[in-house]
Amino acid sequence: MPLVKGNTVVADEFIHLADDAEPPAEGAVLIPAARFLADPEALLSRKDKPGVIWPNNRDVDELLPYLDRLAAVALVFPVFRDGRAYTQARLLRERFKFQGELRATGQVLRDQFVFMLRAGFDAFEVKKQSDAEAFANVAKRYSVFYQPTGDGRITAFHRRLMRLPEGVRS
Repeated sequence: MPLVKGNTVVADEFIHLADDAEPPAEGAVLIPAARFLADPEALLSRKDKPGVIWPNNRDVDELLPYLDRLAAVALVFPVFRDGRAYTQARLLRERFKFQGELRATGQVLRDQFVFMLRAGFDAFEVKKQSDAEAFANVAKRYSVFYQPTGDGRITAFHRRLMRLPEGVRS
């Protein structure tokens, strides 16, 4: 499955760990949520920081004690019309200040890439190579946005406000 990160197709450094598989001694792994929560300290004590695959029907508050020790959180879009992972992404980026990789997985469609970027995602597992290749063009299409979101970009309003003389900014 192609992985898009930094507007390019890259090799996925993470191994997706099955529920019953033993984690490798070294290397980056993505661990299912239930498996991770069963014994988080053992998994977090590995040499390499793990990532977790987090379903969109679980509360991200459960991750709070571990966020600073996770390399990645992969949020799941089970179907394209289920947008709960957008809310999870914004919570992780904006409220909880998660700095690691925030990955979209599942039904990640080309026409939703910009919205996913705006919500704070920075890595995307896509089904088709053609979608992965088109991502860079989609991501460059829009340079200014009106709504503030988890991607950290300055909004159009704030850009205008920064250009105003000091006495006019009230």
